[in-house]
Amino acid sequence: MSQETTSSPKRLAQLGLGLGALGVVFGDIGTSPLYTIRECLAVLPKAEHATAVLGVLSLVFWSLVAVVSVKYTIVVLRADNRGEGGIFALMALGQIDRGSKGALSIGVVIVLLGAAMLCGEAIITPAITVLSAVEGVKLVWPGIEGPHVVGIACAILGLLFTFQHRGTKFIGAIFGPVMLLWFLVLGGLGLWRIIETPVVLQALNPLHGLRLLATHNVTEISLLLGSVVLAFTGVEALYADMGHFGRRAITFAWYGIVLPGLALNYFGQGAYFLSGRGSAENPFLAIAPEGAARMALLGLSMAAAIIASQALISGAYSLIRQAIQLGYFPRLTVRHTNAAQRGQIYLPLVNSALAVGSIATVIGFKTSTALAAAYGIAVTGTMMVTTIALAYVMRRAWRWPVGRVLAVCAVFLAVDTVFFAANLHKFVDGGWLPIVIALGVLAIMATWKTGKFEIFRRVYGNEVTEDELCRIASSSHIVRVRGTGVFMAGNPHGTPLVLLHHVKSNKMLHETVVILSIMTQDVPYVPEGERLQVRELGEGVWRALANYGYMESPDVTELAEQIRARGVPLKTSEATYYFNREMIITGGDAKMWEWQKRFYAFLSRNARQARDYYHLPHSQIIEIGMPLQL
Repeated sequence: MSQETTSSPKRLAQLGLGLGALGVVFGDIGTSPLYTIRECLAVLPKAEHATAVLGVLSLVFWSLVAVVSVKYTIVVLRADNRGEGGIFALMALGQIDRGSKGALSIGVVIVLLGAAMLCGEAIITPAITVLSAVEGVKLVWPGIEGPHVVGIACAILGLLFTFQHRGTKFIGAIFGPVMLLWFLVLGGLGLWRIIETPVVLQALNPLHGLRLLATHNVTEISLLLGSVVLAFTGVEALYADMGHFGRRAITFAWYGIVLPGLALNYFGQGAYFLSGRGSAENPFLAIAPEGAARMALLGLSMAAAIIASQALISGAYSLIRQAIQLGYFPRLTVRHTNAAQRGQIYLPLVNSALAVGSIATVIGFKTSTALAAAYGIAVTGTMMVTTIALAYVMRRAWRWPVGRVLAVCAVFLAVDTVFFAANLHKFVDGGWLPIVIALGVLAIMATWKTGKFEIFRRVYGNEVTEDELCRIASSSHIVRVRGTGVFMAGNPHGTPLVLLHHVKSNKMLHETVVILSIMTQDVPYVPEGERLQVRELGEGVWRALANYGYMESPDVTELAEQIRARGVPLKTSEATYYFNREMIITGGDAKMWEWQKRFYAFLSRNARQARDYYHLPHSQIIEIGMPLQL
């Protein structure tokens, strides 16, 4: 078979991934033309609009180049942890949590805050994109009022979240072609208006943007830059969704389709405005001819807005799943939606939370202009966290010299800080919303991690060694019964408390005892050859250590077969699996705030049970209650 023949399917697969990335990764940033220029002009006096257009376009264009093209596609996307991206991939690569024993270091807290703010974005993004598109209906049908717009937007969001269980592949296959058409239309309309008024191309000169900033005071600059941020909202999805499509597909889609389409459309809006025919109220729809063409663009923009919501929804799934595997979030149901792409997953509870949050946000803010006030703080805050975490990766994983790390990250952080500061004025008008969401998610992650460490310390704080366990197993006071007992242990060393409680209460052990520990490594996937380690301790007692990546879901039933294949006399149909069921009591000496102890108890009661998380038959499980005081 020729090389050309074999490479052809690979190229087709890459094109397919690129098309899927258009529908999932670039939806949010791809619909920014719906409102970015409008909001930028809205913060300037009407008398300045004609002269300020070139400056606004220059700021928008060069912000896209600096933030997306340079920072994310060239640098951040290089920080892939075996193909996976996201804030937790940066934490793993940068070894930010190394050496932390229970206490959360400053670096870890910063990363968790960035992850939490991304969750806030995942709620606000669907709300503002869908709402801004539906508002265009008022331009075509003036009789449509605000309540109707809110109702239509809520209905669209409801349908979007209803279809999430079908998976990223299904959604991307539908959304990808639509978004391809969207970017072609964006570029085509923009190019048409640019040809009519080519003077707009002067905005490619960054001096126009700098002059616009220089002629305004600090407050006006803050308002303007706070609106420019809308041009690259959703940029974190490029990195968070890398595991869904891969770096090459995302980079290809950005440079080949997305950036040209966005740049042409922004300049087209500016050109039409400079011609004297444009409207600052809705410059996006205004560039399309009146009548059927404008209505078709409205329909396409509504479809694109629905798709735009997908970018951070998929990113939120990956984020929460990684947090679960790394021990920063309670166990939740995780469903794989594509056998060919392990990173494509669906979390029902997260989906429901995002749906309720997005719909409530639409109802609460009612207009995209009001909601724009809530947008920006979380986006720029997450960008700052990414830069800080990236510095760890540059130094510890890439081994860059300190000077080079400081030089690169200082530039990135300077840009991030300017945009973050420019959005602080939005706090009172709605910027508090993503902050409140982020603090809530941060409280869950910090409490769960700290609480699990305290529980771990109490459960595995005993000093019963493996030799002592073998002596207990050989004791004449212990009856050995037929079958296999598999005791789940979070620590690959020592003796799990659930086993000691079982022996103390029942004065018996199975003929074959397997102590099984499932450990999560700082990599997304562990090769099958490195998955399992089994060794015999003596007296029919075995220890098994299974390694999984933070993007994988353990299956103990499958592991049991692999353990049996290693020579352990284990009959899966007769094995009994023992878990400890924590019964949290507050009032102890744990190094936690009292509210954290109560909150951890609540989270522990409502987390998905380990027996379900490990995919075990309920008829072969025994749970032993263990009162633990924090």
